[in-house]
Amino acid sequence: MKPFCIAGIQMRVSASYSNVEAMKLKLNILMNIYPWVDMVVFSELCAYGPLTHHALPQIEVFEEQMQEMARKHKIWLLPGSAFEKVDGKIYNTASVIDPEGNVVSRYRKMFPFYPYEVGVTPGHEFCVFDVPEVGRFGVSICYDMWFPETTRTLAVMGAEVILHPTLTGTLDREIELSIARSSAAINQCYFFDINGLDAGGSGRSIICGPEGGVLYQAENNEEMIPIEIDMERVRRSRELGVLRLGQPLKSFRDHLTDFEIYQKGAVHPYLDSLGPLIKPKRVKELGELQIQEEAVAPTKPAFAPSVRPASDSL
Repeated sequence: MKPFCIAGIQMRVSASYSNVEAMKLKLNILMNIYPWVDMVVFSELCAYGPLTHHALPQIEVFEEQMQEMARKHKIWLLPGSAFEKVDGKIYNTASVIDPEGNVVSRYRKMFPFYPYEVGVTPGHEFCVFDVPEVGRFGVSICYDMWFPETTRTLAVMGAEVILHPTLTGTLDREIELSIARSSAAINQCYFFDINGLDAGGSGRSIICGPEGGVLYQAENNEEMIPIEIDMERVRRSRELGVLRLGQPLKSFRDHLTDFEIYQKGAVHPYLDSLGPLIKPKRVKELGELQIQEEAVAPTKPAFAPSVRPASDSL
């Protein structure tokens, strides 16, 4: 086994000003304490916070600062993500930087958190990259993992580790912890889910092994999380099964079929019956009589779904 260590950095994120200098400081401290770390991952939108009015007209300006840090410490670096504005569209973009300071890949979040992440355009390309003599890595962001098709596709493309910057400060964080474990198990891979704090999330970053076990779960404070991984665990799991039982990737391969729900132009009556993708509104409690009266002769116009301005997304 070639030792390889990935460190997640769970840090406080401001929505009012740049966090880039704080990221640099955290990275310098991390590498001083743990000089054997090979790769560092920050949380989603860590650099400039969750508001789209901070979207960068040129993401290269941010990348250049991170490229310098990667060269300085000779590490692979995924500095979370940042909003970038391209041809009038805003994307949530994560950059992958190698130890020589080259940007080897960029990934645009496929599933913005609609209807809350208003004004963000989804990406359409998956992201995998190879670390020589180590293995293949995949990238997804936050809400992407709620769609198992994304992590399964990365695994089918050969990803043995999925790097997953996230920004979750909501009540569903507990659910996401279970999704992270499930994603690791059903795709037989390492899963690094790194969350931020304050405007960047509620912490509780989690790192899972290729059989779904929790290697580490952070609390609600700033943490540096260096975890040494063993790619042979992934390969053994994929060869012999999860806990030497189920072999989901092989079974998926051997049962590949044309799933009708994914066919272009397919009609989905049930999904269509669920209504539009809108934010829930406050429901006024009405007595049974009033409900009946309004059903017969409504006196108020129907409410249109509210849309949060793009500058206040998330």
